[in-house]
Amino acid sequence: MTSKLKFFVGQIVHHNRFNYRGVVIDVDATFQGSDAWYEQVARSRPPKEQPWYRVVVDGGEHETYVAERHLEVAPDDAPVSHPALSELFSCYKDGTYQLQTH
Repeated sequence: MTSKLKFFVGQIVHHNRFNYRGVVIDVDATFQGSDAWYEQVARSRPPKEQPWYRVVVDGGEHETYVAERHLEVAPDDAPVSHPALSELFSCYKDGTYQLQTH
């Protein structure tokens, strides 16, 4: 049984461990990475059976894969700067990014 998701695609979040803002671009109900990645990167050993999020990083050109326990709602909802946002979202409205509708 997985927990209820705390964040949604398009939401601006803050990483409470590494102090960066970003936008959620995908959600996995449970960890979907490799065991090798988890052993090497997820050093705090967050639970695999809880939600994980793909997040594009504000001011960068990369994305991260983050356990739910390391995220919180961003303290401000100012727009995020990332080159992939225009490809993924149609606009920024009321503090969130709206998905493209094709």
